[in-house]
Amino acid sequence: MKLITKYQNKKVLVLGLAKSGFHAAKLLARLGALVTVNDQKKFAQNSEAQSLLAEGIRVITGSQPVALLDEDFELMVKNPGIPYSNPVVKKALAIGLPIITEPELAYEVSEAPLIGVTGTNGKTTTTTMISLMLNQQRTKGRSYVAGNIGVPATQVAQKVTPDDVMVTELSSFMLLGITTLRPHIAVLTNIYTAHIDYHGSRENYVKAKMRLVMNQTKSDYFVVNWDNPEWRQLSQQTQAQVVPFSRQGLTTAGAYVKDGQFCFRGESLMPVDQLKVPGEHNVENALAALAVAKLEGKSNAAICEVLRTFSGVKHRLQFVTEWQGRRFYNDSKATDIEATEMALKGFKAPVILLAGGLDRGFKFDRLVPALKAHVKSLLLFGETAELLKQAGEAAGIKDIKIVKNVAEAIPLAYAQSQSGDVILLSPANASWDQYPNFEVRGQIFIDGVTDLIKRNGAK
Repeated sequence: MKLITKYQNKKVLVLGLAKSGFHAAKLLARLGALVTVNDQKKFAQNSEAQSLLAEGIRVITGSQPVALLDEDFELMVKNPGIPYSNPVVKKALAIGLPIITEPELAYEVSEAPLIGVTGTNGKTTTTTMISLMLNQQRTKGRSYVAGNIGVPATQVAQKVTPDDVMVTELSSFMLLGITTLRPHIAVLTNIYTAHIDYHGSRENYVKAKMRLVMNQTKSDYFVVNWDNPEWRQLSQQTQAQVVPFSRQGLTTAGAYVKDGQFCFRGESLMPVDQLKVPGEHNVENALAALAVAKLEGKSNAAICEVLRTFSGVKHRLQFVTEWQGRRFYNDSKATDIEATEMALKGFKAPVILLAGGLDRGFKFDRLVPALKAHVKSLLLFGETAELLKQAGEAAGIKDIKIVKNVAEAIPLAYAQSQSGDVILLSPANASWDQYPNFEVRGQIFIDGVTDLIKRNGAK
């Protein structure tokens, strides 16, 4: 870790805790900053705040008072999830207080090179694949995952060495708060429409994503999905060397599919049908990962070992189990229409789909072709159940039921299925109308499948 001096005796406000704020506060204190932490959760239920106070760090909990900014702070480190419409953040912007997010702080102290991964869908799977590939046959140092994948970048940055590498998943929320962060390799998996409630417009969302490349130079690389004209156009915004990947075989300048093979710059690596995780979107994730691995000098054998054995990230088209001829998949991370559309396209067997969630004002017309081609039965829940029912009816699906929640849907899905079917949780919506996050929703599905098997006898 670089023991930088820029924060010594500097008054810093850490706004919002959770894991990222907690580790940011600890790092700032280690660097000699005068840290104040402010979090809305009450102190009695706030284990992070209690721990920081025990270490001598000032904490203010239970509310976020705008008057706090009267204390002449020199920097705010904002939890990425706190929107810029928050009153404290708005006041900070008005008075010109610099605002960063935790990955920027991590970058400043890290001794390891950074690989940054962003995109609407596929970030976590691609990040995981890259790190697994880079750890194959490694003789010196190791690859660490960090960032939006659930491991705070500041936590990892304090232990990595120049022999290591940080493969960091970066959300649009995080990227709005960077200033100097510069990935040696930046990866854009795709960009659809998401988080408009946070960013205000799709244009702002895309701009936030593309901050990933703003500090890159000609010695860096930008690995970008080439299968959409908009994404190809975005590649012009970087000074880095552009390395495209294409599931549709639209380029041979990077990673691509040709004649059913994964290829890189004219070289075949392995058949696409040997990829363990299903779905066209996972073919794209694999192409992005193998492009990075090739740029990092990894052998074909190391890359193919991961592609043949990686079984998926939890809650992301995760294979749960097979029972009585039915295959159960947990894709709770599918919080938008495109993710569910891609998941459905990955299956040839008939699908019983469990879907629904938070109503963000979208209609589901786009999903109709995929529903028509792949789904035999729908179990719907949450605020968007009626809207999804309309899409299902437009797709000609006869068997549609609206249920209370995921748990209630599981036994009904099994009752409607037969041997050879896929039972898939892929909600196409955020979880917040019924569940704290997509992880809780996915775990309820996993537990419900386990309970179903126990109650009916594991045969």
